[in-house]
Amino acid sequence: MATQYSLLLCFLNMLVFSVPEIMGTNKIPGIIVFGDSTVDAGNNNQIPTLAKGNFLPYGQDFEGGKPTGRFCNGRLATDFLSDMLGIKHSIPAYLDPDFVHQFSQLSHKYIFAYSNQITRLFCMKDVIPLAKELEYFKEYLKKLTSFLGKDGAVETTRESLYFISIVTNDFIENYFTVPGRSSQFTVAEYENFLLGIARNFFIELYSLGARKIGLAGLPPSGYLPIAKTVNHVSGRPNLEELNEASKEFNVKLQNLVTSLSKELEGIKLVYADIYNPILHIIQNPNLYGFENVEEGCCATGTFELGILCKGNAISCPDPSKYVFWDAVHPSEKLYGIVANILMDTLMSQLVN
Repeated sequence: MATQYSLLLCFLNMLVFSVPEIMGTNKIPGIIVFGDSTVDAGNNNQIPTLAKGNFLPYGQDFEGGKPTGRFCNGRLATDFLSDMLGIKHSIPAYLDPDFVHQFSQLSHKYIFAYSNQITRLFCMKDVIPLAKELEYFKEYLKKLTSFLGKDGAVETTRESLYFISIVTNDFIENYFTVPGRSSQFTVAEYENFLLGIARNFFIELYSLGARKIGLAGLPPSGYLPIAKTVNHVSGRPNLEELNEASKEFNVKLQNLVTSLSKELEGIKLVYADIYNPILHIIQNPNLYGFENVEEGCCATGTFELGILCKGNAISCPDPSKYVFWDAVHPSEKLYGIVANILMDTLMSQLVN
């Protein structure tokens, strides 16, 4: 079960923050997202790395046609969730230069949306490490306390919703891509290693006051355009094996959720199944208005992402017909569909 098929999904480590004003009886003070490149709103713009998406055609369908660093043509699932929860239309990056200005304008009238993308453990250099991401979160909590007071900050932290996607890159892309990784770890050993990291992360997050946490499972990664391309070129394991690996790991994630839910008093930790909804969309594209599930919209759609998509004149004319935006990341339309599913499943369990 060793293959090389995803080149760069381990690159993105991000922190995103937004400051929405409380509206009416909105009882959700914020949404905080830890994850991979599927939730990066542009933190990598502020660090020296080639892993960026702050140029066209990325962002061509975002507000004003502006590339923000999101690896998408428009908004991400986390943006849609924030919008649907009445928090903010889109979530800006924590490391964005405007962040300090936004925070300086805060008062008790504001609530928060904050997203933090966790760095993969075995990924390329020049990304933000996991420990640093937690430092940023602690820094955010200190600022929150300075504006809301201790009691207000504790309540805001406790009542906010946390959405976590922290192992996709390491498990699927990084394990099967990094030379020698599969000889260093068996799949089971690597799974257990990542589960240990995830467990410690949740305990740390809980100790900082988080109580309402949703954990996204792995997608059917064998259907990524880049997976198909590398599989075809290299003749490595068939794509169904990759999908089976994702499903097996998802079961272990669910067991982790069950275990921690019993161990950590007062926590609402919910597993979010994205594997089956995305699989259903890929297998039944016409039901959702998609016409292409094989390639991404950017360039040829078979292997390009990041800098390889920059200024590419042969991108598709209508991204809404594509499940994937580039060879790895979903299109805005797919993100919107996934967000609606999460609102009906994950968020309803966390809020109620």
